[in-house]
Amino acid sequence: MLEDGLSYPIRGDWIGRIIIGGILGFLSVLLLPAFVIVGYLVRVLEQTVGGEDVPPEFTDWGDLLMKGVIGTVITIAYTVIPVVLYAVVVAVVAGTSGAVGGDAGALIGVVGVLLALAFVPVLFLVYYAVPAALSAYAARGELSAAFDVGLLKPALLSTEYLVAVLMPIVVAVITWVVTAVLAATVVGLLLVPFVQFYGQVAVFRMFGSAFASVNDRIDAGGIGGAGGVDDLGAAV
Repeated sequence: MLEDGLSYPIRGDWIGRIIIGGILGFLSVLLLPAFVIVGYLVRVLEQTVGGEDVPPEFTDWGDLLMKGVIGTVITIAYTVIPVVLYAVVVAVVAGTSGAVGGDAGALIGVVGVLLALAFVPVLFLVYYAVPAALSAYAARGELSAAFDVGLLKPALLSTEYLVAVLMPIVVAVITWVVTAVLAATVVGLLLVPFVQFYGQVAVFRMFGSAFASVNDRIDAGGIGGAGGVDDLGAAV
C-alpha cells in the first residue's frame, strides 16, 4: 500500500499536475485555491474507488471547487462537532467539581483531568473517521453518504483501513523531513508546496484504496457506472 501510494502521484503526465497543485498550494491563503485542492483530493478518492490507477487531471474546475467546498464541510462537521461536545463535557465536569467541593468534588476533578488527557485520543478518532467519510462521499457523490453509518462501518472496522490511516503518518514524516531540508534555502522553500501536494495525493490514494478494498456497499451507480464490487479490489 505504501509503495502504491508513493508512486501514484507521478504516474502518467505527472509534471503538469504537480506544478498546478504546487501553485494552488502557494495561493491557498486566498482560500479559493485551497478549496480546489480539497476538491482534487476528493477526485483522487473518487477515481481510486472507481478502479483508476492514474491520478485525475485538473479539469472541470467548477466541479473541483464544488467538491472542495463539500469536502471541507464534511471535515468541519467531523472535526468541530466532536471537539465542541468534548469541550462542553470537560467544562461541565470541571464546573461540577468546583461547585460540589469536598471529597466528591475532588473525585469529579480527577475525572475532569482524565477527560482532559483524553483529548489526544479524541483527535485521533477524528483523524480516523474523516478520510472514511470523504471516501464515502467521493464514492457515492452524495453529501449524506459521508454520514451513512452502514457505508462507513465496514471500512472503519477493517484492518486495511487502520493500516491506511497509519501509513500516511510515515508519508507525513517523510514530507516534514523533506520540507525542513528545503526550507533551509529560499529556492528550496519555493518547492515546499509542491512536495506537500505530492504527499497529500499519495495519502489520499491510500485512503481511497483501503476504503474500496473493504466496502462491499459501493456499487456501479456510486461512481458514474464504473466498477462494482468486483472492480473495487483493483484499486488496491
